Amino acid sequence: MCPKTRPRRRGLRVAVCSLVTVLVLAAGLTGVVLWQNSYDMDQQRVSIRHGGHTLNGVLATPRDGRERHGLVVYVHGDGPVDATHEDGYQPLWEANAHAGYATLSWDKPGVAGAPGDWLDQSMDDRADEAAAAIAWARARPDIDGDRIGLWGASQAGWVLPKIASRTSVRFVIAVSPAINWLRQGRYNLLAELRADGASAARTRAAIARSDTTRRLLERHATFEEYEKATRGDTDGMTADRWGFVARNHTADATHDLRALRGILVLLTLAGHDVNVDTADTERVYREVLDPGGALAVKHYPQATHSLLRQSVEQSEARTVLTALFSPRSLFADGFLDDQRQFLKDAGP
Repeated sequence: MCPKTRPRRRGLRVAVCSLVTVLVLAAGLTGVVLWQNSYDMDQQRVSIRHGGHTLNGVLATPRDGRERHGLVVYVHGDGPVDATHEDGYQPLWEANAHAGYATLSWDKPGVAGAPGDWLDQSMDDRADEAAAAIAWARARPDIDGDRIGLWGASQAGWVLPKIASRTSVRFVIAVSPAINWLRQGRYNLLAELRADGASAARTRAAIARSDTTRRLLERHATFEEYEKATRGDTDGMTADRWGFVARNHTADATHDLRALRGILVLLTLAGHDVNVDTADTERVYREVLDPGGALAVKHYPQATHSLLRQSVEQSEARTVLTALFSPRSLFADGFLDDQRQFLKDAGP
């Protein structure tokens, strides 16, 4: 408390007390942020050679005193993602560490100063990249090569089974994966239109535009032809992005999923996913993998595509505040615990 003082000095003392209070509160809040964003694991930058260039990665390891650990290899979804997904992966990596597993992730080509361009990649290119990272990890004395598995989200659904066909893996955690590129695109389009309360006329126009794009892709049209067909209204599409879509729009995981038969698979699905038709995904996964008996499916009714709490993600301010003061609470109830338990069951 501030001491009593004479009236002529009271204004100065009040100002000083107010400033001290603000500084104390700021220091306290800063301490909370630092504490909440400190994770029980060690991290180091690593370099992995692949195809004549270098993958810039991060290896996170448990602080349990063991000399060797199993490994979870992360496969990103769409977009220019860095190794930590702007620190969004950290709570997941900590859960892995508490299960006795290390984690390996890397910047996509062209992201955070990494060489290359992720938009030049096909799903096969991404699988080759991950297989090279796994080979690098198996050569390390601190990694148990018999306990390496995959974690992948969204677009990674087309990459995970391709990796498993190239190198042996013990388990796969598939987060909101899609099955068919074109079906996913149409589902996403209609889901977003419904969420926006679009009129019937707007919906018909959007579907017509999507059908035009599909026809252009089918006949391998150039970006210039796409620009002409849309009369210059490219809706954010760039030449590089068009090349990426043209290269990958026929992706379908149905056939490739057979490479996961007999492998432990955890399929995690959100109840508020406007990006991926989770019913379609679950149906195909069960049809292809259930005969092997190694598939586990977890549903999170209040989660979005990214497995974040819908109540948090629908507010940008709430997302930022939660990320600062309670980042582990960003994720749906049970999501981190379920992944930790899955890894423990897979073998510590």
